[in-house]
Amino acid sequence: MIITDADVHVTGRGRNFVTLVVRTDAGVIGLGDATVNGRELAAASYLRDHVVPLLVGRDAFTIEDTWQYLYRGAYWRRGPITMAAIAAVDVALWDIKAKAAGMPLYQLLGGASRSRVRTYGHANGRDTVELLESVQQRIDEGFTAVRIQVGIPGLDKTYGVVSDPTSTAYEPANGHHRPEEELWDTERYLLSIPGVFAAVRERFGEDIALLHDVHHRLTPTEASRLARSLEPYHPFWIEDPSPAENTRLFRQLRQSTTVPIATGEIFNTVWDYGALIEERLIDFARSSVTHGGGLSAMKKLLDFASLFQVRSAIHGPSDISPVGFAAALHLDVAIHNFGIQEFMGYPSEVFDLFSVEYSFRDGYLHVGESPGLGVGFDVAAAKASEYRSAYLPVARLVDGTMHDW
Repeated sequence: MIITDADVHVTGRGRNFVTLVVRTDAGVIGLGDATVNGRELAAASYLRDHVVPLLVGRDAFTIEDTWQYLYRGAYWRRGPITMAAIAAVDVALWDIKAKAAGMPLYQLLGGASRSRVRTYGHANGRDTVELLESVQQRIDEGFTAVRIQVGIPGLDKTYGVVSDPTSTAYEPANGHHRPEEELWDTERYLLSIPGVFAAVRERFGEDIALLHDVHHRLTPTEASRLARSLEPYHPFWIEDPSPAENTRLFRQLRQSTTVPIATGEIFNTVWDYGALIEERLIDFARSSVTHGGGLSAMKKLLDFASLFQVRSAIHGPSDISPVGFAAALHLDVAIHNFGIQEFMGYPSEVFDLFSVEYSFRDGYLHVGESPGLGVGFDVAAAKASEYRSAYLPVARLVDGTMHDW
């Protein structure tokens, strides 16, 4: 089956997505996702100008060889743009192959290791009262695991918190021509979060798993302080407690607490993990299929992680398209060392472009049994959509120093 053409679409229904459509001489079409939040045009250009011309005439079934061709052949390796572009091609080719085989994609990854995928939802509030209401909503929807994020006293904005309490959708990327700036105060944060966990546990008990995203903002010493203060409340994990580029610093954190640690959503290859997995400095690997080089690369990463009893927790925000999210679900179903799947959901207008077979019921996601990914894409609607410039925020300390957002 030969690739005859490929198109790249940058769409703006609800938010920007970069979607690759690969066509073959047999009429079978595959979809891939290359969305990089705030850098969509860079990913689209990489695909359109440098990758698509290389695909025409290739055998669509030679997935591994095509992956290596794009990764090794460019000489310049790794990085979010390169790996998102490779991921889009890789997922599209898996979609084609599974459709040609007449099977749901997970069957080509080794078949099902489970019948459903446990997921966690997002709860947030500007204060603890609003947060408790949000947690109750997630429980009522069936979630058995909930990420909790709350406003920090004295700060106007906090990561993960919706400014409009009537809305459940959190979209940090704004529609301006430059990033918004948010203030951050570590001490206020460290003093407030243990009380938030205490309040949630007092209200809901131990039956609900609680997760929390620090979003890279603490030093290892500060992260150790946070983790130890949360131990009485038995978090399912703390996520990205400190920037993970220097993996050696995670040794201090691991030695200081029994709280499970998740990281990796900004990682792009297995090489970014290194000692984090080999020394078991983390419990969950958070890379996404879209940013981690596709299904081929992520399967290898998670097989490697399984040797050290590190489990999967694939990144599932609304800035990864339904194509990338569906690919994650097929991998979740197939691998043995599955941990949990993030499920943030999408604004309703996203489904003007994408149709999906996967479904959410009783705290679990079900991938569906259609051949391929089980995702459709309306090309005509995509062509009628417009790209809208948007940037993720940046953070500064109260004295004006740039900080990790």
